[in-house]
Amino acid sequence: MSSENILRICPHFQKIVNFNYQKDDMITKKLIYIYRDFISKANYSNATDVKMVRELDVVLDKYLDDYLFRKELKSEIVNIRIKRSCSDILRAIIENILKIFDQYLYNTTRIINIARWI
Repeated sequence: MSSENILRICPHFQKIVNFNYQKDDMITKKLIYIYRDFISKANYSNATDVKMVRELDVVLDKYLDDYLFRKELKSEIVNIRIKRSCSDILRAIIENILKIFDQYLYNTTRIINIARWI
């Protein structure tokens, strides 16, 4: 797929790939690697793959911008378990990341933070 098409589908691609993470932040390094790997291996004639690529782009953009989500994803991603019989491990990891994001959105829309003015 051409870089123009990737940028059309993934508007945050440059920001995510060029993100400067700390050297000891292995989770961010792996997430960016997984992102690049999935984008390069996705079947763009398959609507499901295109949808997953778009969602992953949004999720990683949120991960880089939102400290609370980054903290949540880092704590939840270590709990992902994938069966040995799984034929596509990369897809299973992406699906779990998307589930974590959906759960985060559900939980944060249920909690109302009220600022206290002094």
